[in-house]
Amino acid sequence: MTYAWKLEAEAGLDGIPVYTDESTVEKLSKDFYWYSPVLDKKLKDKKADAIIAPRSESEVEAALVFACRHRLPLTVRGAGTGNYGQAIPLEGGIVLDLSGLDRIIEIGAGYARVQCGVKLGALEKKAREEGQELRIYPSTYAKATVGGFVCGGSGGVGSIAWGNLWDGNVLGAVVYTMEERPRRLEIEGTDLFDYIHNYGTTGIMTEVVLPLAPRRDWMQTVIEFDDFESALRFGEALARDGSVPKRLVTPIEWPLPSFFLPLRKVLMPNKSVVFAETDGSSLPQLERLAAEFGGGVGHVIPPEMYRKSIGLSDFTWNHTTLWALKADPAHTYLQAGFAPDRYLEQLRTLKGVFGDELLMHFEWVLGGGQLLPNALPVVRFTTEERLYEIIGTCRSIGVEIYDPHTWLLDNGGRGAVPGMRLRKKLNDPLGLLNPGKIG
Repeated sequence: MTYAWKLEAEAGLDGIPVYTDESTVEKLSKDFYWYSPVLDKKLKDKKADAIIAPRSESEVEAALVFACRHRLPLTVRGAGTGNYGQAIPLEGGIVLDLSGLDRIIEIGAGYARVQCGVKLGALEKKAREEGQELRIYPSTYAKATVGGFVCGGSGGVGSIAWGNLWDGNVLGAVVYTMEERPRRLEIEGTDLFDYIHNYGTTGIMTEVVLPLAPRRDWMQTVIEFDDFESALRFGEALARDGSVPKRLVTPIEWPLPSFFLPLRKVLMPNKSVVFAETDGSSLPQLERLAAEFGGGVGHVIPPEMYRKSIGLSDFTWNHTTLWALKADPAHTYLQAGFAPDRYLEQLRTLKGVFGDELLMHFEWVLGGGQLLPNALPVVRFTTEERLYEIIGTCRSIGVEIYDPHTWLLDNGGRGAVPGMRLRKKLNDPLGLLNPGKIG
């Protein structure tokens, strides 16, 4: 590849910020891929040749025209909080940093129209000020951008009530094609499926419309149990209780709670827990239900403290893995779908084989309208071969694994992606968008 284009870009790409210094390029070429020791080894040396940071749609279009003219690979980046190398360029070229497109365009009754670089935490704050709130968001919401979540995520806090992104949690998007004359597409309906969780391989998303829910006063509760199975069964009962509005139901096996240092004073030793975020008036119901499963409420963060201090969601979803990594870098994780009708049997089998090599962390969620016991087990990593032995055992007993140790869309969270392949051919005929991420 010739680098004459870098001189042209540095000389001034229509006034768009361009960065070629080593520290900026290195920083903005990486995401949280290091959650996986497999990806850490394979991706740590990958980086772009330059960063382009547009601040408007017109500057995005100019950057795409430039990249097409020079036949440069282009990888889109939000805040870089993804875990699978989504934002890491495998073939150099340009990283397009879209965090500068950070305008909240409109908040209406039941929806928000925003540019892709808006941080989810800022949007949640603004929406709550106006009597509404996000339906779902990742545990990294304080830093994560709307575009990054839609293009790299799947579900999160709120998925117990609203499902994943493709369960009606994206209403529309503006997408630019990667062509010498980029097209501006307004995407709605089922066509959105080719752009959700696509790692920016099928188009460049610049604007998103998200549905909003009415604001609720949320209480956060730690419910404690002597054994993890009781915590998990309580979690299912709470998830199924339609009389309790909820945003989070997270069973966590001991000793994982011991890694949550900011909560050490309020967590009892040797107790598995369920972290719950429920309506502010639901404490009596939680206490009665916990007692049915041999547990009790150990700590309550009342609604008036919501967002005023560290919250329980900061220890759920993949933040559970992060706290485990802080305690011991030898930890990593899996993403697993257990069978709703036999998850306890599957759990017992895995614990019988692997013991504390596999520490359990579940998230009760809705998926396609069905209540699902999904999990992000924390794994004590030794070798890649051993990791895939664990994955193989999971799959052999019907536990579906969405492999977080690959950057390939096909093998990770989306499974088969024939629609995306077709869309990529139509929108990216030169094959420049985040190449290598669709197998």
